[in-house]
Amino acid sequence: MRPFALVAALLVVLAGCGGVADSPAEPTTTAKPGTDPTATATPAPTTTTGAGSGDGYDDPATDRLGWEAGRWYDEPLSTNASNGLNRSERRAVVARTMARVERLRGLEFESSVPVAVVDRETYRRQENVTATGFDEVVWEALLLVGEDRSVETVFESFYGASVQGSYRPSEARVVLVSDAAQPAVDRRTLAHELVHALQDQQFDLDRVREGATTRDERLARQGLIEGDAGYVTTLYERRCESNWTCVPRPSTGPGASLDGDAGVYVAAYQPYSDGPAFVHHLRERGGWAAVNAAYAAPPTTATAVIHPERDPDWSPRSVRVPDRSAGNWSQFDRSPPGTTVGEASLFATVWANGGVETFHLQRPSRPYRAYNYTHPTTAGWAGDRLVPYRSADGRTGYVLRTEWATADDAAAFAAAYRSLLRERRGAERRGDGVLVVPTGPYADAFRVTRDGRTVTVVNAPTVGTLDAVHAEGD
Repeated sequence: MRPFALVAALLVVLAGCGGVADSPAEPTTTAKPGTDPTATATPAPTTTTGAGSGDGYDDPATDRLGWEAGRWYDEPLSTNASNGLNRSERRAVVARTMARVERLRGLEFESSVPVAVVDRETYRRQENVTATGFDEVVWEALLLVGEDRSVETVFESFYGASVQGSYRPSEARVVLVSDAAQPAVDRRTLAHELVHALQDQQFDLDRVREGATTRDERLARQGLIEGDAGYVTTLYERRCESNWTCVPRPSTGPGASLDGDAGVYVAAYQPYSDGPAFVHHLRERGGWAAVNAAYAAPPTTATAVIHPERDPDWSPRSVRVPDRSAGNWSQFDRSPPGTTVGEASLFATVWANGGVETFHLQRPSRPYRAYNYTHPTTAGWAGDRLVPYRSADGRTGYVLRTEWATADDAAAFAAAYRSLLRERRGAERRGDGVLVVPTGPYADAFRVTRDGRTVTVVNAPTVGTLDAVHAEGD
């Protein structure tokens, strides 16, 4: 398979997973107020107690695990999905899917979940991607979105063209995106998003996410949330392939041009890839109770999700970047002033810039893991801090300080970083660890230094402004 086919497959997998309203990336994705009139809503099913039909699927006297809104998890349905599902068929499919999700997950839905099916243009109008100047510098520092484009544009294109569904906690409803002429429901996407609804009802997704102040922390918590949904969806699909009768999946799907942004998608996809394996590890260790307990104490770093077999008491080092700026340069008005990007984002940086063999990503090392984010160049990550800077005249720079488990790990990362600057970005050496990228979207000066287990990258528009962003110290 050629590289473009690899990243195209990656995009399709991500699109099939759907997602919650908050994206796994730094930019935030929100739904615009109001519902487009072209949207087709599935009314919330009502719960009734049947008088007994004699077919073995009578309604229980009280709510039961594996039964929702008049449908049992293994109950056959009379549906014709060849031209999409009509309103009554969709209502039945949603009810049975809820019953199946709670049967697999061992948790009860506390209330019905409204489901709307919209076309892609409607979805694009309803979603709104926003990114700050701080976000722009972060993605530039990762060498994934250069100065020639905006982060908002990149993610608007990505989500608008590829997302198949989302759960919106603020509205407590599921929105599915259909690319078919007749609105179609993808059973996998529906199951995935209903797991998010179940998570929200049982664990309060906003509470699980609160307190995550860095990109790495957000990816970690998304690893639990998306991992749980992805893991249950895989179990669901396996049942469809064995002893469940399931609605056929639509033959049409989303498509999008990656336009050189494969690294962005790799950075965004990590929770979807490693999360299911992380959840499987928890379940193998302590059953669903261990997974449930993780919502009270979610992982704090993507490394914990990438390497679930490591000591659960391991935690990254706290990394500080002292402010040594001068002249008209200063940190962004933000508290704390920087962020932690983490192992997953640094892997995406190295992979996208040629520091990792392209097909390494396709060699997953454990069950339920879609792609392989473990690589010797980044596996020794022990902490980092990325602090963006800006000047009074609108120029930007940054300091990226990383800590590594050993001096050898630090040396390997420093060598890989210098190499990708030279080989992928055309950097020229200027001595004393300084390199200059003369042209292109990353045309800046870089100072890459190592001190034992610490690697520090300073970026500025010119060699002469490197010390103004961050003067060298002891």
